[in-house]
Amino acid sequence: MIQKITTERLPIKLWLKDLEEAALEQAKDLANLSISFRHIAIMPDAHLGYGMPIGGILATKDAIVPNAVGVDIGCGMSALRTDLDEIDLKKLKRVMGNIRKTIPVGFKHHAEKQDEKWMPQIEQELPIVSQEYENALYQIGTLGGGNHFIEIQKGSDGYIWIMVHSGSRNLGFTVANHYHKLAGEIEGVPKDLSYFLRGTEGFENYFNEMDYCLKFALQNRKLMMERVKDAFQDIVPEVKFSQFINKPHNFAAWENHFGHELIVHRKGATRAEEGEWGMIPGSQGTRSFLVKGKGNPLSFNSCSHGAGRLLSRNQARKTLDIKTEIAKLEDMGVIHALRHQKDLDEAPGSYKDIEEVMALQKDLVDIQVELKPLAVIKA
Repeated sequence: MIQKITTERLPIKLWLKDLEEAALEQAKDLANLSISFRHIAIMPDAHLGYGMPIGGILATKDAIVPNAVGVDIGCGMSALRTDLDEIDLKKLKRVMGNIRKTIPVGFKHHAEKQDEKWMPQIEQELPIVSQEYENALYQIGTLGGGNHFIEIQKGSDGYIWIMVHSGSRNLGFTVANHYHKLAGEIEGVPKDLSYFLRGTEGFENYFNEMDYCLKFALQNRKLMMERVKDAFQDIVPEVKFSQFINKPHNFAAWENHFGHELIVHRKGATRAEEGEWGMIPGSQGTRSFLVKGKGNPLSFNSCSHGAGRLLSRNQARKTLDIKTEIAKLEDMGVIHALRHQKDLDEAPGSYKDIEEVMALQKDLVDIQVELKPLAVIKA
C-alpha cells in the first residue's frame, strides 16, 4: 500500500501515488456509502469509471451494486501456453490471418449461430438472459472492441503464449443496464451507486444473471481460444497447448475477509489469493505478466487488471501522434493493430507505464512469467 486517506467515513487505501481528481471523488463516494465495509481498496492501474473507479474494490455485507461490477460483466483474461519456443514472422502472419477469418471483432458478430454446447445452461429463471439468449448464440466467440485483444506473446519461460481479453458482449451489457436502472428506482439510493439489499427480489435476480454472464464470458474466451488453436495448428500442425489460465476482473462474489462473509465487488481488478495465478497485461506495445497472488488482506486479496488508462479515449485521439505511436510498436517488432488516428485510444501512449504499475504492487503479487508482445489483434 502506498497511501491511505482517512477523511471519509471509511478509509481509502491506495496502491498508487496519484489518482486523478474525478476518480478520487468516486473513491470517496464509495467510502461514504452506508453499505461499504471496512475500507475501499484502489489498485495502481486505477482511473475514472462510471460511478466507481476502474481498479477499485468494494466490500459489502448485505448489498450488491451493479455499477461496482460494470457493464461488461465477467470481462477478463485467458492465457494459454504453446509448446513452441519460436515462430517465424511468415508463419506468425499466417496464423494472424487465420484468426481474423474466424473471430469477429468490434461490433461484428458471427453470421451464423454457434454450437449451443458453448452456451452455459440456464438452470433457473433468468429473465434478461433468456430474452437475449438467441442473440448471444451469434455473439459467443467474438472479441468486441475497446481494449479487448488477442495477443501472441513470447514468454520469459521460453515459450510462445496466447492471451485473450474479452467479456460477456451485449449479453452482459444488457443485464448490467437493466439492473442498474432497476436499482436506481429505489428511493434514497445514490444514482451512480444504486444497490439491492440482500433478501430483495432484485438482489437475487441480479446475482443469478451476473453469475450466468460470468460463465458466458468464460465460454466466450474459451471458444476464441479454440479458434486460435485451430489457427496455429493449420500452420504448425504439431503444436501442443497447456496451462490454460482464466481470470475475470469485473464481478462480485461471496468471500470471507476479516472474519466476515462479504460480497467483494471488483471492477477492473483481479483476485489474487495466495498462490493464485493471474494475468496483468500491459498495452499492445509493452510487456504483460503472469503472476501469483500474495493474498494481501488489505487489498481484499486483489491486484491490478492491467496498466490502466493514462489518457481518456478522446484525450488520446487528440493529443497523441500517430507516427510516434506506430514507431514505438515497430521498434519492438510487434505486428500491431494501430492504423489510423481513431485507433490512438489504444496506442501505448494512452496507458500508464506497466513497469511502474507492477512496482507499486509488489506486496500483492509475485511475477512468474514476463510476456513480450509479438502480434496483436484488436477492433
